[in-house]
Amino acid sequence: MADQEKQVKVLVLGAGPAGLSAALYAARAELEPTVLTGMQLGGQAALTHMIENYPGFPEGIGGVQLGEQFQKQAERFGAKVEFDMAHEVDFSQRPYKVTTDSGVYKTEALIITTGANPLHLEVPGEEELTGRGVSYCATCDGWFFKDKKVAIVGGGDSAFEEALFITRYASSVTLIHRRDEFRASVLLQKRAKEHPKMNFILDTVVTEVVGKEKLEALKLKNVKTGAETDFATDGLFIFIGHAPNSQMFKGKLEMTELGYLKVNDKMETSLPGVFAAGEIADPTFRQVVTSAGMGAAAAIQATRYLEAEEAAHSPA
Repeated sequence: MADQEKQVKVLVLGAGPAGLSAALYAARAELEPTVLTGMQLGGQAALTHMIENYPGFPEGIGGVQLGEQFQKQAERFGAKVEFDMAHEVDFSQRPYKVTTDSGVYKTEALIITTGANPLHLEVPGEEELTGRGVSYCATCDGWFFKDKKVAIVGGGDSAFEEALFITRYASSVTLIHRRDEFRASVLLQKRAKEHPKMNFILDTVVTEVVGKEKLEALKLKNVKTGAETDFATDGLFIFIGHAPNSQMFKGKLEMTELGYLKVNDKMETSLPGVFAAGEIADPTFRQVVTSAGMGAAAAIQATRYLEAEEAAHSPA
């Protein structure tokens, strides 16, 4: 493993908007950052068909396309993007060690932008039928439901955005929500309610996902009346929130009760030289633009940190 050790000044874990923005700023500071992509180049944003609220793109831009633009810009200034996955971190001594699929990285500064993953309903049949009617990504799987009946669980912006996206394929889209009102923006709600293919079932939860070889139906329960019904559907898309990808840092960095990394206004975690940005540290806003801003801030602070370290250790 020793011959596979790589020494870098700045290592970025994650290649979503936060990670690639951090890489851009670190690269422009001539710190030659290395970015480890993890499982998803472009992060959660890459799973969004069309991003309409990122400044500078009045007509909107595809999530994958925006991620590619971020990457190209960071690489232009010297960032190195590696398709590699981190498994373990060792903060016991400096430089910090990060073990990956390809070996070990030693880094003077670490910027964590590992993001968050979709939450599951945790009901019978969900896991077994994932990929056979159950999905967490409309952009990935919407096309498979051409002229079919689709249900979506959720009530926030992502649920509405993905529901509207799927209407281009499905014959009908029914949005199921456990409350009687939605959290999604007024504009998205208006669009959905005016769409001829959209239907809504409120005050209702899915209690079981039913099917043998593929999804056939959902068992639904009204949370107010207790009434149970069967709902025939070909597809189920689940958009009920996210859980931070922070397992690797448990017991090593301070976290919130929900597992988000705690950062201060300079994106500093509880350890010097370790920074966090994007959805790993942001359960509140979760936007491409805020993640990118946090990534830029983390890289600026990492640059200042390394400059101060260098000054402290250079001979007078």
